[in-house]
Amino acid sequence: MSSSEIFISETVGTAVLLLMGGGVCAAVTFKRSKAFNAGWVAIAFGWGFAVLTGAYIAAKSGAHLNPAVTLGLAVKGGTEWSQVPVYLAGELLGAMIGAVLVWIAYYGQFRAHLTDPEVLANHTSEEGLVDPKAAPKAGPVLGIFSTGPEIRHTVQNLATEIIATTVLVLAILNLGLTDNGKGVSWGGTLIVALVVVGIGLSLGGPTGYAINPVRDLGPRIVHAVLPLPNKGGSDWGYAWIPVVGPLIGGALAGGLHLVAFA
Repeated sequence: MSSSEIFISETVGTAVLLLMGGGVCAAVTFKRSKAFNAGWVAIAFGWGFAVLTGAYIAAKSGAHLNPAVTLGLAVKGGTEWSQVPVYLAGELLGAMIGAVLVWIAYYGQFRAHLTDPEVLANHTSEEGLVDPKAAPKAGPVLGIFSTGPEIRHTVQNLATEIIATTVLVLAILNLGLTDNGKGVSWGGTLIVALVVVGIGLSLGGPTGYAINPVRDLGPRIVHAVLPLPNKGGSDWGYAWIPVVGPLIGGALAGGLHLVAFA
């Protein structure tokens, strides 16, 4: 498969993944949404279905959709290292496109939410905090774009992302999916989607389970750039954890597969 085919496939598949995943976060967040307050279970299943749809669309390239998966496959030997930058570029661009599409699809809701006095009253700027050492509250819509911890503890937050991503990538590698030339089976893809739902339900509580560097980084960049009134900061101080943690988890899963299952 050519580099251009890989790039296009991964870009489109990841864009759909982020459109549907970010879309369920938006649907649950906005008061002027029919799914308002649907809860964490809806988010977990929404992301699972997002993975399922994106993976079917990007089947031609192996449907990595995630640099942690790409890295795990490269360590395992299922993807050539020379192709890794092509996968990563498509994944990051696709994630950013998907985030922009969420903004377009929910444009009216974004405007209403970010000008709602009740919503804004629940979000305080860093200057307004009683304790100047405390972390600022997340902006009113940052959770639609990126993840954040319920308790800020660097070691724990990083460990949670590593553990969750290792589970995901190890499951993918053991299913034999996404290796070059093998394609993606509908049954295996469905199982991976259910694994994502399971990870969300069991390990997503502490950090919001990024388990995918571009799932967090791409939309966070879009949040920083979009002209959203009263959006607050993009929490760049935390942003490295959902990038580094999943990459470590992906590499660890690739190594574990070689040692224990190859």
